[in-house]
Order: sequence, then C-alpha cells, then structure tokens
Amino acid sequence: MMKIAILGATSQIAKDLIVSFATEEDKHLHLFARRPEEVVTWLQRVGLSDRYLVSDFTVFGKQDFDAVINFVGVGNPAQAVAIGNAIFDITLRFDEMVLGYLQTHPTCRYLFLSSGAAYGSNFNEPATCDTSAVVPINNLAAHEWYGVAKLHAECRHRAQPELNIVDIRVFNYFSHTQDIEARFLITDILRAIRDNTVLKTSPDYIVRDYLHPLDFHQLVCAILSAPAANVVVDCYSQAPIDKFNLLAVMQEQFGLRYEITEENITVNATGGKPHYYSLNRRAGDFGYLPTLTSLGGVLQEANAVLQQQITSLVCSN
Repeated sequence: MMKIAILGATSQIAKDLIVSFATEEDKHLHLFARRPEEVVTWLQRVGLSDRYLVSDFTVFGKQDFDAVINFVGVGNPAQAVAIGNAIFDITLRFDEMVLGYLQTHPTCRYLFLSSGAAYGSNFNEPATCDTSAVVPINNLAAHEWYGVAKLHAECRHRAQPELNIVDIRVFNYFSHTQDIEARFLITDILRAIRDNTVLKTSPDYIVRDYLHPLDFHQLVCAILSAPAANVVVDCYSQAPIDKFNLLAVMQEQFGLRYEITEENITVNATGGKPHYYSLNRRAGDFGYLPTLTSLGGVLQEANAVLQQQITSLVCSN
C-alpha cells in the first residue's frame, strides 16, 4: 500500500487525479486543502464520500507518507492575474513545508506541479532538453511572476540532489471537469459553442499540447513506480495542435462559429507563447508513453463537456 499526500486537493487537475486513483486499491490518499470543506463536498458529489481522509494543512507532517504530490497554486489565467505577486509567497510556503517534511522522511518521494512557464516567456520555438530559462531580470513584468515562482522552486529542488523530487512541468491540460468559465482558448471555444455565439480570436498562430487526464495519471504512476530520482520532466501528448486546425475541427464537429479579429480579448497571465509545448521527452525514461494526441483528447473531453451542458439545460427546464 502506497500512502500519498495530495496537497491542494481543490485544484482541478488534483481532483482528476484523485478520481483516477480511486480505482487503484494499492494507493491510499490523504487530501489536504486550505478549504477542506470544499473537498468533502466534492467527494460526496463524485461518489467518493468517506473514501479518503481530508484535512487542512495544520495536521500535515504528523503522518508517514510514501509520496507527497503538491498541487498548490493557481488554476487559470484569471486567477493568476488576481493573485498577483502573492504567488511567490504561496509557492514558497508550501514548498518549504514539504521540503521540511523530507528532512525527517528522506525516503518519501515529492512530486511538485511546476509549469512550462518556468522556461520564461520566450516560446518562439518549443522547449527542448537544451532550452534555457529566459528571465528578463532587469525588466520583470507581472505576467512573468508565476513562471519565476515555479523556476525558483525547481532551483531549490535541484540544489538538494539527495532528496527524491520530481518536478512535473504542465503546459496545457484539459478535462471535461474544467471550469468552462475559465479564460483559456479551449474554454472560450466551448462557451461560444454552448451559447451559440461567435468566438472572437486573434490572427496569432499558436501551437498547444493538451494533456489528457488519463495520460497525466499514467505519468504520475510511472514516476511513482520508477526508481527514486531528483529531476524535472515536461508533460506532452502524442502530438500538439495549432489554433487554426483546432478551430476548424471544432467548427466541423460542434458547429463552432468564429471570427478573426485584432481586438485584444484574451487573458495572457503568463505572456504570449506562440509554441507553448515541449519536445523534451525525459518523461519517457520513466516509462511514460502518451496514449492520446492533443486533438484526440480535446475532442473526447469537449464532447463530455457539451453533453453535460445539454443535460443541465434539459434538467433546468
């Protein structure tokens, strides 16, 4: 039995992983959150009531865990803008809490949810294993704070090579459980389909790599099963998708209507990134092999989202 602490259990990606873990009898989870009552309510809603212990962070460190997975942070661009420079203190506080735990539990594994934003805001080309982080240290803008906070955490982790820490850089992630009101390209698309409105989008060419919940679960399990290490891995699907191909397929499959406009209508909390994805395949060393392309994963989850919306509308009438 592997005992795993999930920190930041209110985050959407954490919730998806918790649901995926629910089918595995060999993993026992203890869920931690700043708002534990929300986690309890959510567990009831998804049929996992009384399945897992739920606590606030005041009791963390009083148990023995085989692994700690830290999801504490922000979940969408609008939240990143709202939280501002507090992201530095939040990231540091919870990271140091786990690092302190590892000092007294040296065999425990630590999985830290980092971000592709740790590379900096220059994504004119996709990241590779040789890409350097670019931080405009003399002119640091607010949209770079989130990435710098993640980069600082990664530096702290590499500076302690004796500890078992794997940083997981998430670039783009999409699930049918996503808050459809969040300001991502994919959620903007889905709201336009749901509301039968015209999506307004810029003429900018961008490429995104959407990770599916099942592939994220596979990656986490691969890391937990592999020999302990102190490294960082980038998330990736079988293949990324560019915006205009995505728009065309969403138009064909779901009747999306869209208009190309020069208006600035997006929320770029971490800056514009033309090729926000990675070609770094170090995760494969752990045995990770993605099962879905970005497009395949998006279509699967988008269909589930829109079916939920239709069902909700029918029930409300």
